[in-house]
Amino acid sequence: MKITKSKVSTRKDKKEVSLPVEERKVGKRKAALKADKSRLKWTKKAKLGKKDPDKPKRPPSAFFVFLEEFRKTYKAEHPNVKAVSAVGKAGGEKWKSLTNAEKAPYEAKAAQRKLDYEKVMKAYNKKQESVVDDEDEESDKSNSVVNDEDDEETGEGEEDDDEDDD
Repeated sequence: MKITKSKVSTRKDKKEVSLPVEERKVGKRKAALKADKSRLKWTKKAKLGKKDPDKPKRPPSAFFVFLEEFRKTYKAEHPNVKAVSAVGKAGGEKWKSLTNAEKAPYEAKAAQRKLDYEKVMKAYNKKQESVVDDEDEESDKSNSVVNDEDDEETGEGEEDDDEDDD
């Protein structure tokens, strides 16, 4: 007698494949992986969501300083090319072909911008520290002190407790 694979199991597999992805059975390991991945997405989003819009942008590297000037000349020479990727590729090739002496002015500009950025960041960090200090002073008040102040303002106090005893 030949032992063959039953047709029932293959039919079941075909039905499962035809189901939408959300309704298919997921094994324990795959379910655990999905849970881990979703957890990671939440933590990344939480970290990314706390950007300060007032924080200064980082300075460009020497290549990007070069690319600012190169874009202008490239657009003048090739007005029909509107793809950003084409400009980037051409700029990258040109940058690679430059000698260190030709790159020097761009590196000097980048270094100057980095110094300016560091000055601005020092001022920004001092401002952030002062804001944090102000928040700490406000939170130093204990809740009981705040509640006592609220009671005095509303005229409430121990007198209300006596009314309940009657």
